[in-house]
Amino acid sequence: MESGSTYDAYFVGVGGQGVLTIGEIITEAAFRCGIPVNFYPTKGMAQRGGMVKAQLRLGRAFAGPTIPEKGADLVIASEVSEALKAIRYVKPDGDFVLFGYVWAPTAVVLGKASYPSLEQVAGAVRSALPDGGHFWPIDPQKLPACEGSPVPDNVFTLGVALARTRLGTLLPAETVAEALRARWKRGSARNSFALESGLHFDPAVTG
Repeated sequence: MESGSTYDAYFVGVGGQGVLTIGEIITEAAFRCGIPVNFYPTKGMAQRGGMVKAQLRLGRAFAGPTIPEKGADLVIASEVSEALKAIRYVKPDGDFVLFGYVWAPTAVVLGKASYPSLEQVAGAVRSALPDGGHFWPIDPQKLPACEGSPVPDNVFTLGVALARTRLGTLLPAETVAEALRARWKRGSARNSFALESGLHFDPAVTG
């Protein structure tokens, strides 16, 4: 990472998706590369279905835990409705990666509340990227399978982010793969396949 260069990422999803794990893997990879990294997860609602979020800041020896609005180079959202809460953080020329999973709250299931459509969220994201930013949507139905079941979506999404955003120029994919293998010695082949599949996935970019 060039001297004086910084990079901020914001993560949001729901408990049970492993969205915080994405930040932890990036943190480990940055450490292995000698890049200063500050990771601030919010775990208070990490039970399945509750909102989780995290902020990660690369290239700063000292950094506050709060990325300002329109200050994130990258947003990774792992659930459609939660993505709306993160839009205000992305830079106008940043990248927004959305894994289009739907977790309908009880009120929505009972017909007492509405749920945003993917088209509505996509439109809101595109409106927040007027200066050349990119929106990278991932269809959960297109997850590849490994040994008869879909690959881990969080690792797959991380692969997409590495391939399609500036994050991949800061952290070599092999270093991220090493961090994955160190974290999960069991199932390493499955995670490696998920990461590699994400690296070669071609989402429909809109900006």
